[in-house]
Amino acid sequence: MRRRARIPHSPLPQRHGVDAVRVRLPENPAEAGWATVREYLVARLSGAAPGVVEGMVDAGRVVGADGRAVAPDAPYVPGMFVWFHRELPAEVPVPFPVEVVYRDAHIVVADKPHFLATTPRGSHVTETALARLRRDLGIPALSAAHRLDRLTAGLALFTVRPEERGAYQTLFRDRLVRKEYEAVAPYDPALALPRTVRSRIVKERGVLAAREVEGVPNAVTRVELAERRERDGLGRYRLVPDTGQTHQLRVHLNALGVPILGDPLYPEATGPGPAGDFRRPLQLLARRLEFTDPVTGVEHRFTSGRVLAAWADPAGWRSGGEPVSGPTTSA
Repeated sequence: MRRRARIPHSPLPQRHGVDAVRVRLPENPAEAGWATVREYLVARLSGAAPGVVEGMVDAGRVVGADGRAVAPDAPYVPGMFVWFHRELPAEVPVPFPVEVVYRDAHIVVADKPHFLATTPRGSHVTETALARLRRDLGIPALSAAHRLDRLTAGLALFTVRPEERGAYQTLFRDRLVRKEYEAVAPYDPALALPRTVRSRIVKERGVLAAREVEGVPNAVTRVELAERRERDGLGRYRLVPDTGQTHQLRVHLNALGVPILGDPLYPEATGPGPAGDFRRPLQLLARRLEFTDPVTGVEHRFTSGRVLAAWADPAGWRSGGEPVSGPTTSA
């Protein structure tokens, strides 16, 4: 059995809280005919604009495990690791803070605002909760134990020590974390609640919206009506997911005929709006997070201090307001 190659530590420091890109050269390049590292990178990173990769190598911005720049004519070495920082996309700053609810030697629990991605992905790189926390807390090794949708606000768990990350990720995989969400949506007196919704949800690559299909259920959500308001016909819903499919809560409430306010995809796609438009965020909040710490054995119970704008300030919501934020709490 071939032993898996040990991955060296990155010789490049993070930039703006973002790790350098790591690339490992394939072990058997003969059939492709790459003579140099430069040739391979040009082929591998073919999505880059013409001349970009060549320019990075020529400028000494691609380095090996020893931190030295890879020469433009450096020969191809099977299994070699190289690192570089990609050009960061221009991002509109999300003008809302990430609140730290709890921090110890093992974890950080953050209360994320709407519009801020959890981790770097696509065009959202430095404007993410992970990059911000790494910079603000001075913890370069910080990692996300799970992901909260960019449009959803609320509690997200991060791990401090890389060697412990798997233990916390396993909690989510094995459904050992109790998550409770809150949503604001229309109130329908004909909708019998509470109820448990079960369906099969699929999310196809390249398609923005997820959809329900026939088949064995893979998405389960407990839906309760926490409060209703006659004057504006709105309900405040408590959602307890037993699974974690993409857009699960949004799809399930939409299927019940009460789509979440501010949703740009359900019941129909309206588009994300222009960059920098932070009005009327999705009225979905990850309210509570409960789990037994797999490292310390401590029973953790955390609560978001955020308030959904459409419920707390209906007039402000209608005029395009941002969710109210209060001090976050933990218990």
